[in-house]
Amino acid sequence: MEVQWILLCHGLVTTLVLVSFLCGQWPIFEGTPIQRIHHFLIFGAYDYFQFSNQRFVGFVFGAKGTNAISSVEYFCCDRPNPILQIIYLAIVGGTYFLVANSSFGYIPGYYIGEIHRYTSLLAVGVGVLLFLLTSFSDPGTVKADNVSQYLSAYPYDNVIYSEKECSTCKIPKPARSKHCSICDRCVARFDHHCGWMNNCIGERNIQYFMAFLLWHTLLCIYGTVAIGLILAGQIKEFKVIDILTVYYGIENSFRSLSPHVVQWLLGAYNTQILLMVFLAIVSLSLAGFFGYHAKLCLTNTTTNETFKWQEYVSWQRKLNEARASSAALKASINGMSSERKPPENKWRAMFRRSPLKDVEVVVTNNIYDKGFFQNILEIIMPLSRRQLSLRTKSKSG
Repeated sequence: MEVQWILLCHGLVTTLVLVSFLCGQWPIFEGTPIQRIHHFLIFGAYDYFQFSNQRFVGFVFGAKGTNAISSVEYFCCDRPNPILQIIYLAIVGGTYFLVANSSFGYIPGYYIGEIHRYTSLLAVGVGVLLFLLTSFSDPGTVKADNVSQYLSAYPYDNVIYSEKECSTCKIPKPARSKHCSICDRCVARFDHHCGWMNNCIGERNIQYFMAFLLWHTLLCIYGTVAIGLILAGQIKEFKVIDILTVYYGIENSFRSLSPHVVQWLLGAYNTQILLMVFLAIVSLSLAGFFGYHAKLCLTNTTTNETFKWQEYVSWQRKLNEARASSAALKASINGMSSERKPPENKWRAMFRRSPLKDVEVVVTNNIYDKGFFQNILEIIMPLSRRQLSLRTKSKSG
């Protein structure tokens, strides 16, 4: 039983670290331990490692060693590079190899057919194809020759977007666009820069990115269920339940049998168990990531705009609080300068409502949210492409 508890704790801790690392910056986790763990993993641990590493390298190799480390960090973190793409392909290829090597020998089984040898390879191939499409497709690069398309497609809301010029590209900056410091280009309807894709996610490849997330979520669920069916078939084939109940006298109930069945599986199929747990954890993480981006797509919001709206709401709230405090102070001064009033009851003063609680609630108005179906259509068929096709038709007509 100790092994099962160790594996369970390991799985829970791994899930917590993965979710915190990948999703801790999402607005839904604001103010939670997950956000704090994310901050530590991204900033605290990194800064400590960077400081210690630079001191050690500087002590051993001098200034040249420190400069070399800084160059490697700049290449890995601040410039486009294929490191995470290679890691992705290694993870997918390595996982498929382990699954095939450890589990394909049991196919066909009691609950799983021969066809899954081929459908699994096809599913992985589709996943890699979506990865390549997202990685190498144009996210919607804004240039001098196409900036007019994006300016007409996305009007300024004069709240989080206003008319201005990109200081780097020296061209008008369309609403919803952003200059990516890593790719060094302006991207229309900028969502975020994805290191795994070594590409920005923008207007023209968001559909591939969403398909990638959904497909890999389903792929990991498929792998988890397939391995589960293989293990269930082995339990059936070796008549484990009958042996435990008839020969060992264990009660025929889930609660009584499950510890013994798990112990038997861990002893005989530990590789399959570890692969199944790994795929289950990854599928949960990907499902959360897909759900977050699906919500953004359905409200026609980007990750970049989520942070922009947070900054705007925070600034407006502080402004309203300052106005309320100023009004309360002015009223207090006016009250002191007027006729002397009888002293206020202590209890009433204690429970008197604070003027800050009457601060006006900040309302966000997303002019780009056009309803469920229009928002989905905009993901599938970007506005700039639609306008381009309309112009082409009008010219040909």
